[in-house]
Amino acid sequence: MTLTFRQQQILDLIASEQTTAEIAHTLGVSVPTVETHRRNLFRKAGVRSVAGLVKEAMRQGLIH
Repeated sequence: MTLTFRQQQILDLIASEQTTAEIAHTLGVSVPTVETHRRNLFRKAGVRSVAGLVKEAMRQGLIH
């Protein structure tokens, strides 16, 4: 799975257990923007949950 820089940032923040609102605040973007990136990450990973996303990202070595 190939990620954009922003998708990688959001993935890292998801893995560090930040909420969508916290991620939006950290990155200075809106909550809907983060939600869009999350949906795209789920689609790219072929998963339906945060646990599945983190598991797949770990399998692919994408989480730092």
